[in-house]
Amino acid sequence: MNEKTNDNLILICGKSATGKSASLRNIEKPEGVMYLNCENNKKLPFRTKFNQYTVTDPEQVKEALTAAEGMPEIHTIVIDTLTYMMDMYESVYVLPATNTMKAWGDYAQFFKTLMSQYVAASTKNVIFLAHTMDILNEKEMTMETMVKVKGSLMNVGIESFFSAIIATKKVRTKDLEKYDTDLLNITSEDTALGFKYVYQTKLTESTTNERIRNSIGMWETNETYTDNDAQLVINRLHEYYES
Repeated sequence: MNEKTNDNLILICGKSATGKSASLRNIEKPEGVMYLNCENNKKLPFRTKFNQYTVTDPEQVKEALTAAEGMPEIHTIVIDTLTYMMDMYESVYVLPATNTMKAWGDYAQFFKTLMSQYVAASTKNVIFLAHTMDILNEKEMTMETMVKVKGSLMNVGIESFFSAIIATKKVRTKDLEKYDTDLLNITSEDTALGFKYVYQTKLTESTTNERIRNSIGMWETNETYTDNDAQLVINRLHEYYES
């Protein structure tokens, strides 16, 4: 039994065009990033020195995590995105299967094994990006924002596998003025546009239907919104767990 956990595991999630991939641009020592592209080789929105690999079979993600352990120069692994990775599993393994009931069971087990055996044992920073959707909770009759996947994993909730969940947002600069922190820098361009791409680290009164969460005390209230910068989150996780 593997009792090890990865303290540097991050889920960065949000709706399309809210800055998920762009938020990776400031990761330090970019040549030490293993970037696993699960989105049909879609190009990153910035130039980078990441070690980029195109994933055409979800099992390659497990192989990459294993290989990275023997590569001391790699400090961070990015899976972009979890959502497309699971869609790819459906296309490659479920749809062609003669026994679809078993294949859907394998679909769920693939992700559980990936997280409990490969991610948990990794000594690297592991960042998953994922798309969110607004979905009706028929029991509560409310709309919830979550990472949507299929089968039994949807009932469990993908977010339950993570303790550090950050949301990407486009927020009006006017609404950010009360958050006084060095981690949030509103530029003249942001002011001109009237909005800023940010990370949301904590729930607010208007976002209680979302699944943002982090360990107690990791972020102060004035850090509810920060710059859209994955390095800030990596730094904070290291500080929190090392202390």
